[in-house]
Amino acid sequence: MYFALMVRLQQLSLTQFRNYVHKVFDFTHRIVGIVGPNGTGKTNVLDAIYYLSFTKSYFNRPDVQNVHHDYQGLRIHGNFEINKSIIPITCVLRENLKKEFYFDQIQYTKLSQHIGKIPSVMIAPDDVQIITGSSEERRRLMDSLLSQMYPSYLTHLIAYNKVLIQRNSLLKNAAESGVLDTLVLEVLDEQLIQNGLQIFEFRRELLTQYLPSILKLYNHLAGGNDAIDIVYQSQLNQQNFKQLLTLSLNKDKILQRTNVGIHKDDLIITIHGNSFKQEASQGQRKSLLFSIRLAEWELIKENKGFSPTLLMDDIFEKLDEQRMKKLLAWVSEFTDGQVFITDTHKERVAKLLGTHLNSFQLIEL
Repeated sequence: MYFALMVRLQQLSLTQFRNYVHKVFDFTHRIVGIVGPNGTGKTNVLDAIYYLSFTKSYFNRPDVQNVHHDYQGLRIHGNFEINKSIIPITCVLRENLKKEFYFDQIQYTKLSQHIGKIPSVMIAPDDVQIITGSSEERRRLMDSLLSQMYPSYLTHLIAYNKVLIQRNSLLKNAAESGVLDTLVLEVLDEQLIQNGLQIFEFRRELLTQYLPSILKLYNHLAGGNDAIDIVYQSQLNQQNFKQLLTLSLNKDKILQRTNVGIHKDDLIITIHGNSFKQEASQGQRKSLLFSIRLAEWELIKENKGFSPTLLMDDIFEKLDEQRMKKLLAWVSEFTDGQVFITDTHKERVAKLLGTHLNSFQLIEL
């Protein structure tokens, strides 16, 4: 059984990953600033670290798109200090696009087995999609957090999505042939209900802790109470899952897809009773985004018993000076895990980190 008390990435080796043909980074401090002009590969370093946590890119792109142009395959290797032992973790994408993942030189039979062992939280410009994007973005937020904390959640999620694809395929075939196999539908419904209810309970329990933490951090970063509310919206809050599927069957057959279930869940965010997406200022959006990610970091730490890695991409471009100071003060006071921060201005990072932190490492690209 795997238990960690402390995790530090000491060395990162990139081969044919994005803009790097081959590059090795040595990390000597808990807080690491990575600076350089746009296009030098700062974000790629963070994404490589994310890869070693999640077995995939933060940016939801296919693995093949992460291979350096004119090459085939890639390799991301990290030497982690875990409980005072050095553990190598390696991701390899072969020329045939087969992906392999190794923990302490032992290959996983399933990539999902690695999720949660080296937890991390990314704060990046794309996070604005959590607020402005579709409900899928907010479900992805919940799934990422829960999967790192509870392996059984990921197992149920994978199973649910597999059954959902099968059920949608059955509905499509029924529309084309004019015949619906009700026995197969009954089996798929039972599997969908079984896994969906587990996911629903995990999400509902999580959000009793997560949402208050977000609001507390928001008030700290924003310096006031903006009457923000976040509510977990799920069809299962009001009705039995089996009844939902029964009542929706005619609609499902017409549209050839499953229209009810936890794949429709959402987080409804309001400010003073109105849509946060439409009413919030840029400053309020930024404060909420950081609060969402930092609350995620706190819950993972509480669950795991050690700090996840915090990856902060190009954050100083997005924050005013007051929010920057509060954020760095929070990082200094409340985090004891490794923190990686990228920025385009070396002097700005050196000054800000030097003001709030006793020691840090600066890597210039």
